[in-house]
Amino acid sequence: MLNYASVINEEKSYSGLQMREIKPVMKLIIRGKKREFLSAIGKSLNLLLPTEANTSSKSEKLSALWLSPDEWMIYSNEISNPDNNDYDTENLLNKNIYKTNLGAVTNVTDQFVLINIKGDKIFDLFETGSPFNFNVFRAKKGSVTQTILAKIDVIIHNQNKNEVNLFVRRSFSQHLFSWMNDSASRL
Repeated sequence: MLNYASVINEEKSYSGLQMREIKPVMKLIIRGKKREFLSAIGKSLNLLLPTEANTSSKSEKLSALWLSPDEWMIYSNEISNPDNNDYDTENLLNKNIYKTNLGAVTNVTDQFVLINIKGDKIFDLFETGSPFNFNVFRAKKGSVTQTILAKIDVIIHNQNKNEVNLFVRRSFSQHLFSWMNDSASRL
């Protein structure tokens, strides 16, 4: 069993901006192309995968992010048990997807850090370090993008008008959080 070590041990608040790591949260990358794959995911998780580019879908317990025509990230909407990284969702998908040769299931819980950002200055912060045009993205709840922020690859999921979840690789998370902290203090 892997030990989930927190990388970001602080929560930051500024006027119009709050940033904190949400931990531990189960994260899986699933890949598949066949119609049977999509059907098996829907039946297994009671969640339809988004098939439109840069969108997401959500159930009570899980969120699914479209990453490419045959790739999605599924993450838990609830905090997991920090002493155990044996996830029922992963076991179910391994049984119904991987073992039936419909697709691939990869646990990336320890690979990605989830940073939740709230406030009305989120996109002001992002625009200081990203070439992506957030004009349409910010207005569309549930939208997803993969972009560069401070020269670091990130996945951004627009939760609500003033709330996003940002996924960054663990090895870059402290640097990105430090950059966001520094940039936010100047907004």
